Amino acid sequence: MKEYYERRAPEYDDWWLGTGVAAERTRPGWDEDVRALIGVLEALPPARTLDIACGTGFLTQHLPGDVVGLDHSERMLAIARERAPGATFVRGDALSLPFEDGSFGRIFASYFYCHLEESQRLRFLDEARRVAPELVIVASVLKDGVDAARWEERAVRDGSRWRVYKRYFEPESLAAELGGEVLFQNKRFVVAVA
Repeated sequence: MKEYYERRAPEYDDWWLGTGVAAERTRPGWDEDVRALIGVLEALPPARTLDIACGTGFLTQHLPGDVVGLDHSERMLAIARERAPGATFVRGDALSLPFEDGSFGRIFASYFYCHLEESQRLRFLDEARRVAPELVIVASVLKDGVDAARWEERAVRDGSRWRVYKRYFEPESLAAELGGEVLFQNKRFVVAVA
């Protein structure tokens, strides 16, 4: 997966912005749903926050407080550093965090938790709880006719194709899995806090 995200970095934001390949998708209400998600993140109380698997920093830039973004892809981090110059960015492994116990007030992860198989999820949750007392997760809401967990094929503009594990969530089930509560949901996004 590390190679996939290195290759995906230059086009990663197309999904958020509806540009590139994503411009061909019909997504009524997408921009409004994204703005609502961003509004929820901006309204979080400021905290020393570690954004795990921050990618290009699309959501990182909206997190209040002292923010550190962590990603394994240097190409993703290069984009994130330009997008959110007030944050600090570190290359590292999200399942073996390079930080001391209790280093942060909050762990934030968007579209990372949903790509973890069970053993990885357990390891991630142990690491997240080790470095911060609060965990905020952004994920995709389960839609009718979609399997809750599946392998998806992803194509990159360079012609490569990748299989990516993906989970979709009923908002309450994500909150229960994390031992927390639903902070926000709309038809596309769920934010759970634990």
